Amino acid sequence: MIEFKAFHALSYGVYLVCSEYEGKKSGYVANTGFQVTSNPSVLAISCSKKNYSCDIISKRGVFSLSVLRRDLPVSLIQDFGFRSSRDFDKFSNYSHKTGQLGVPVVTDCAVAFFECNVLNSVDCGSHILFFGEVAHSEKLSAEPVLTYDYYHEHYKMLSPENAPTFIPPELLSVSRKELISPSELASEYICILCGYTYNPELGEPENGIPPGTPFDALPEDYICPICRASKEYFREI
Repeated sequence: MIEFKAFHALSYGVYLVCSEYEGKKSGYVANTGFQVTSNPSVLAISCSKKNYSCDIISKRGVFSLSVLRRDLPVSLIQDFGFRSSRDFDKFSNYSHKTGQLGVPVVTDCAVAFFECNVLNSVDCGSHILFFGEVAHSEKLSAEPVLTYDYYHEHYKMLSPENAPTFIPPELLSVSRKELISPSELASEYICILCGYTYNPELGEPENGIPPGTPFDALPEDYICPICRASKEYFREI
């Protein structure tokens, strides 16, 4: 028997992993990034085979990893976590630079970054585990780092579908409700794709939706501000 709530006890960070091949930049949100050895300094990252970045990293053999600060604009998670570099420029709205290894490094909202040369990789089924030797690293800020636990609790979002920690929404629906107090259950709606919660009391003033707007009164073309899913993907909680 597998109790899926047990996986939430595991601790993760939240990172941006980026690469580039033949002029095409790619990047994605990763919560599986960790140091494997100190001599030499080697990091490991997990990347879904469905991610455009997986092919880019495999071909280029280089990647960067940016450690994100705790407080950041949700749009960064939206763009790097729920959109594809195949048909969307994720980098245009965020500060970044070309690193010493020639791949993009996102410095916006980052407290540190690493540039790595891929040593080898392991096929783990749905994901590829890349091992990269650190060629360059910098500490940018002393701000608190974003952890997956904080991301899950504060931003009320679940893992993107291609994340190694992704669990199908139907298996998490009960667990998701347990995270919310009874007083909050009244008429909030959750996006079953990314976990974003629409709160009628707060509305979305930044999107022209005033506080006090019930979900049923939202326009038919309303989309999730995180993953851009349509209204049909929302469920009352």
